[in-house]
Amino acid sequence: MVAARTLPDLDQLDAEALKALLIATHEQLLSHQSEIEHLKLLIAKLRRMQFGRKSEKLAQQIEQLELKLEELETAKANRAPQHLTSSETPSGQTSSTKPARKPLPEHLPREVETHEVKLDACPDCGGRLRKLGEDVSEVLEYVPEHFKVIRHVRPKLSCAGCERIVQAPAPSRPIERGMAGPGLLAHVLVAKYGDHLPLYRQSEMYARGGVELERSTLADWVGGASRLLAPLVEAISHHVLAAAKLHADDTPVPVLSPGNGKTKTGRLWTYVRDDRPAGDSAPAAVWFAYSPDRRGEHPRQHLRNFHGFLQADAYAGFHHLYDGGDIQEAACWAHARRKFYELQVAHASPMAAAAIERIAALYAIESEIRGRPPEERAEIRNTRARPLLESLHAWLETTLTQVSRKSEIAAAIRYALSRWRALLRYCDDGRLEIDNNAAERSLRAVVLGRKNYLFAGSDAGGERAAAIYSLIGTAKLNGLNPEAYLRYVLEHIAEHPINRIDELLPWNIPVDPSSPLTSEVHS
Repeated sequence: MVAARTLPDLDQLDAEALKALLIATHEQLLSHQSEIEHLKLLIAKLRRMQFGRKSEKLAQQIEQLELKLEELETAKANRAPQHLTSSETPSGQTSSTKPARKPLPEHLPREVETHEVKLDACPDCGGRLRKLGEDVSEVLEYVPEHFKVIRHVRPKLSCAGCERIVQAPAPSRPIERGMAGPGLLAHVLVAKYGDHLPLYRQSEMYARGGVELERSTLADWVGGASRLLAPLVEAISHHVLAAAKLHADDTPVPVLSPGNGKTKTGRLWTYVRDDRPAGDSAPAAVWFAYSPDRRGEHPRQHLRNFHGFLQADAYAGFHHLYDGGDIQEAACWAHARRKFYELQVAHASPMAAAAIERIAALYAIESEIRGRPPEERAEIRNTRARPLLESLHAWLETTLTQVSRKSEIAAAIRYALSRWRALLRYCDDGRLEIDNNAAERSLRAVVLGRKNYLFAGSDAGGERAAAIYSLIGTAKLNGLNPEAYLRYVLEHIAEHPINRIDELLPWNIPVDPSSPLTSEVHS
């Protein structure tokens, strides 16, 4: 879950406390604005140094600074109150450092939506309404492969009797007074977190298409959209943690350390609920959580209300979770197999090959029973898999006595034997899986993004990434196109009652089989 960064209860603060809070907030904004300006100057200076033969190190340094600047601008947008326009500061003053909004390009196709007044007579006196004029506003929208401008026209009517002016209400926007439509916001989010394109690269791509969108503008949108989607991410976390069995894993994420320009190692944790292989109809979902380090206190906090089976690797930070008995460990045969597979690839070890062959027989049984009810799966496993496991256990113990205790094959065998009870647990309960591959699959997008991003800009950026990864990953698990799903959500969430947020979860969206929501989903 994204860590809460909420204001204290302002009604409980006295005048002095409110004044201190306002001063502290103002100083923080000034500090961030100063750092943004410094980074812009530094990036411009480094770009001027890139003449002739390009330095790879210099290019990487510029890229890192671009990402840090992107993070600061996004974080600033994420903190800004919704009612302020994108060009206003909290004090209500226009920021001179904010780029002026440019007119939307004339070459883009226009789609006019007219919002007529749904009245036949003046609501005050019943008099006849006559045309007075109209208000026109434009929203930049994105549909697959091209931009377009939607022109919202709201005719004004005035009463011939009492001069009352009547006009249709302005259509809501995902970000109040923002010029981005829900489709464009969804495209920017999926491009950044699903396709691993930082905002400054997106800005360059859009400019080549004749649409100039400043990186700071895109950062405003990402921050505003993230704030808007936070209740939905929280609903996903509640659904995931209500399961009787979870898949869990984590992966490192380099994060820029504030102040010194160096990186530290944060973690993204994934928790997957997916019982479809056991014939369960409960919707699948994945919840990502970010932490600034890998201390075991983080999964303990994430899973403080969880009771059931945890399918995970042998990370020591998970071990304390099993002490009280509320959470039971189910180990991963894929991890045990990987130890032998790496030996087979590196040294063509006959013993490693024999272990892999025995484990393959266990997986062959799993492929036959996938999707069957838990009781049937448990019965087949105990009838067919348990004898194979007993034979494998005896072979591992015998083989361990025949090899050097310091050899790699001995280490692989000890890994399996030391976790044997947890590795056997999947035979006892048909709801469990033979491995933790569901969690590993959920981390693929993170690993790809890590290669492109180099790092997250801050801890807040890591939390924001975890939130959007949760939405994209859960949409994919439910067979939805992530961009189409986010577009649908952003079209509705601004005016959707918060106590009915579950209606916007992927499995509750009304989907027509021919809808773009169900178009091909790529892992």
